[in-house]
Amino acid sequence: MRLLGRRGTISERSGPQSPPVTMEARVLWLLVVVLVLGSSRLAVAYQGLATNLCEVPPKDRVDCGYPEITSEQCVNRGCCFDSSIHGVPWCFKPLQDTECRF
Repeated sequence: MRLLGRRGTISERSGPQSPPVTMEARVLWLLVVVLVLGSSRLAVAYQGLATNLCEVPPKDRVDCGYPEITSEQCVNRGCCFDSSIHGVPWCFKPLQDTECRF
């Protein structure tokens, strides 16, 4: 197939032609990329604390929640959740992280 180029020259092109990419398609792909990156960032927020930071003896637990708090709500507050022991806070503050990070 012979096509007239931008500068008025004739160029040869073989094979099937793809439709032009519209601005709407580019915006849609950009939106998809942003949503995927945003959702992956949210997934990190739900990972919670390291297990060893939540190994607080029941008698030393400091309440970090409120009545009827869910484990997800507790973890989202940066706290630990353990409902296996009755009579102590289930949502409680973690141990201090003393590890140096550079």
